[in-house]
Amino acid sequence: MYKKILVPIDVAHESSWRKAIPVAVELASKFESELLITTVVPEMDAGLLSYFPPAYQWLHEKAQDKLAAVAKQCLPEALNPALIVGDGSIWREIIRIAKEYDVDLIVMASHRPEMKDYLVGPNAGAVVRHAACSVLVVRE
Repeated sequence: MYKKILVPIDVAHESSWRKAIPVAVELASKFESELLITTVVPEMDAGLLSYFPPAYQWLHEKAQDKLAAVAKQCLPEALNPALIVGDGSIWREIIRIAKEYDVDLIVMASHRPEMKDYLVGPNAGAVVRHAACSVLVVRE
């Protein structure tokens, strides 16, 4: 049913993958799907970026290293997931990556809403609203 499953995670917060990755692994195993794990390095102010481009590159490399560590810790080697680091707006990058890789399903974690989430809107909510594919939101 699903050929490609994308799991967006925040490498700095285990809660973003603790429950979502096992669900994605189970689905990928059941449907013999390709698994893609992604994280996003948030946008950096253009003024700061012009002064510190090596710092941004370093952040990108650290994100790649942490993503690989999470994959090694949480995923069976047989799945051999694609590891993708995006840059920019978190929910927009998730949507872009899903579209670029022709993903059928996004499996992502979401926390219980707080007041600030009703005013600003969480990334999970934006992904649900804008994704062209199905989205499975796993509660923490």
